[in-house]
Amino acid sequence: MGIKGLTAIISENAPLAIRKSEIKAFFGRKVAIDASMSLYQFLIAVRQQDGGQLTNEAGETTSHLMGMFYRTLRMIDNGIKPCYVFDGKPPTLKSHELSKRTSRREETEKKLAEAVDQAEKMKQERRLVKVSKEHNDEAKKLLELMGIPYVNAPGEAESQCAELAKKGKVYAAASEDMDTLCYRTPYLLRHLTFSEAKKEPIQEINTEQVLQGLDLTLEQFIDLGIMLGCDYCDNIRGVGPVTALKLIKEHGSLEKIVEFIESDEGNKKWKVPENWPYKEARELFLKPDVIDGDEITLKWQPPKEQELIDYLCGEKLFNEERVKSGIKRLQKGLKSGVQGRLDGFFKVVPKTKEQLAAAAAKAKAAKKSKGKGKIAKRR
Repeated sequence: MGIKGLTAIISENAPLAIRKSEIKAFFGRKVAIDASMSLYQFLIAVRQQDGGQLTNEAGETTSHLMGMFYRTLRMIDNGIKPCYVFDGKPPTLKSHELSKRTSRREETEKKLAEAVDQAEKMKQERRLVKVSKEHNDEAKKLLELMGIPYVNAPGEAESQCAELAKKGKVYAAASEDMDTLCYRTPYLLRHLTFSEAKKEPIQEINTEQVLQGLDLTLEQFIDLGIMLGCDYCDNIRGVGPVTALKLIKEHGSLEKIVEFIESDEGNKKWKVPENWPYKEARELFLKPDVIDGDEITLKWQPPKEQELIDYLCGEKLFNEERVKSGIKRLQKGLKSGVQGRLDGFFKVVPKTKEQLAAAAAKAKAAKKSKGKGKIAKRR
């Protein structure tokens, strides 16, 4: 699910923490990708012309494999070395969110059964898409044959991606979930596995600049995320993004905020959930269940050409000519290795809070001035 409203808060208060770039800007980078999130995207987006999922002649779904194969090739073509991280067992605290998802799924099934219009049917069918164990197993087999490393996380995939980035095994964690920032990945990449046809730039979010721009500690940033609503517990009813940021700045922690809300001074429209497990949620972000990044070795190997052809063409009935062409791209990209980047030759000195604040104020002023210019033109 991620954290609601967090992107808007960062864009408004720490604009310099977000940079939009084309995929070629990440040439020479190793990236850890949230596999389950990517497979879900592929099952939703990689479709036939009639909107249905891609299937082979045997009726087996192949959207996830098609997406995994060709989107990975696109990264390799652009000099990126991806590794994928698969979810393990969800934390007990997440059972509440999973239960809500089951309820939403049942509602969607009812709407699908009642739908008459084809467009409405397709809309509800997409909402029912779920990544299964079979999807994961098939993706792992494909990656193994392609020579692309993957990691089985003991818990949440995004926390393991962040751990690999923190230990320098990869440059960044790639996921659409903004809660990845709460695990303090140095960088978060969003939209990396989107289709080229979407022409969506990749968002690179610098976690340290987010914390500096918002003037929060990591613990306070996590508390902000919990207030906005995360996978581990409900949010405080009636508190939106702007109010949440104001409260954390004024009171410093969720303990103090809860105390304030429940006091006579608190806003009676705000409602703290009963038995709210915010402390446990905070602990899951601060001490996630991960394999120590120092114990993980990532190796990119030459693809197993014939086995890959047998699997994709013989078993999954992919077009042999296209697969063979893809294998050549894979061989070329993986053989070239990760070349040194220019920024590797220079020491990067982080900006001070004062410099970031001045630059953010300048960016806001420029945005405001641009807006006034548009209004003047219309007049």
